Amino acid sequence: MTTARRVRAEAHGRQAEDPALRHLEAQGWACLARRVKTKAGEIDLIVGRSEVTAFVEVKARVRLDAAAASVTRGQAKRIVAAAMVWLGGAGQARASGDCRFDIVLVSPYDEPVHIENAFGEELW
Repeated sequence: MTTARRVRAEAHGRQAEDPALRHLEAQGWACLARRVKTKAGEIDLIVGRSEVTAFVEVKARVRLDAAAASVTRGQAKRIVAAAMVWLGGAGQARASGDCRFDIVLVSPYDEPVHIENAFGEELW
């Protein structure tokens, strides 16, 4: 991917994270971290509620079904690996209880859709 294209993609991703985070906060989640970069990969959002920490991949497409289909097994593996790195470092103090991996789908024409426990245990 060219540098200009990557910059546009990152900007688009950041814009999609805002409505995704507002949606999660409306459900009672608190933001623990945004755009966490580790040597293993990047995590879009890390949120917590009660005794659960969720590592959230945000996917934005014109249609929600296209957003859902865009999460690959390889991406899921990288997110799980990045979460393990984060939990092994400074993130461990902020995480509480159970951990899981969620996806928030974002489309300009629909409300965000939160998919809980979208992937995880089979990849650990």
